[in-house]
Amino acid sequence: MDCLASLAMTVLRQMPASLLCGGLGACYTRTWTTQRAPGLATAKAKRPLKWQRDPEGMRLRILEAAKQEFSAHGLAGARVDRIAAKAGANKRMLYYHVGNKDELYLAVLEGAYDKIRSEERGLDLEHLDPPEAIRRLIEFTWNYFLRNPEFLSLLQTENLARAKHLKKSTKVKSMHSPFVEMIRTVVRRGVASGDFQVAVDPVQLYISIAALSFFYLSNSATLSVIFGRDLLDKKAKDERLAHMVGLVLAALTGRSAELFEIAKAPNPRTAVVQTV
Repeated sequence: MDCLASLAMTVLRQMPASLLCGGLGACYTRTWTTQRAPGLATAKAKRPLKWQRDPEGMRLRILEAAKQEFSAHGLAGARVDRIAAKAGANKRMLYYHVGNKDELYLAVLEGAYDKIRSEERGLDLEHLDPPEAIRRLIEFTWNYFLRNPEFLSLLQTENLARAKHLKKSTKVKSMHSPFVEMIRTVVRRGVASGDFQVAVDPVQLYISIAALSFFYLSNSATLSVIFGRDLLDKKAKDERLAHMVGLVLAALTGRSAELFEIAKAPNPRTAVVQTV
């Protein structure tokens, strides 16, 4: 016992004074606590990753990257790896936020339609005279297509698929009903005021307006070669817009298209004609 007591005293004398706070038992307690501290630190919950803290922001980045990928390569040529890389994500994050490739493509389509319908609602057509309302709709459609060429590419891709994916959407039809009703109201007001001669079907009217812009822009490369004109230079685009406005308003009002400032076509002799 004397030997053990002597050994204990020797150990205590060699320990730092900070540990000697209450005798040998307290010393053991402090030593055990110090040894456990690293373990306790690793047991703390990890902070959520950036994409977990901002899931909506990550989802929007994925959809934007997917829109660019699908518009550039179509559905078949698009690659999920490229979409994830452009969004600063990985495949796991992409599937978590949106779903598989087909689900991602449909989400992009729905987002594209929602964007144009949302901007159309801001045109305030109901507070404009009917002819001015139609003019504004034509101008908006034309300029929107010019600013958003990826929208035209997405439409072409989905039409090649015979709207296979769009048919699965529960959102697209509902977002178009208010838009059709908005045009219907403009037409009815125009007929009631005597500005318009015919109460045209609002769906047919919009299809005509969209087609006049869509065909021109989506086929501008081939048409420029065929007719020997640069159909995308500023003068040509201004002429096209004036022509569309005059054409549609002439049909609605029964008046000469010249009254709506149709621009004259360029002189064929001055057009650049390519020969083979």
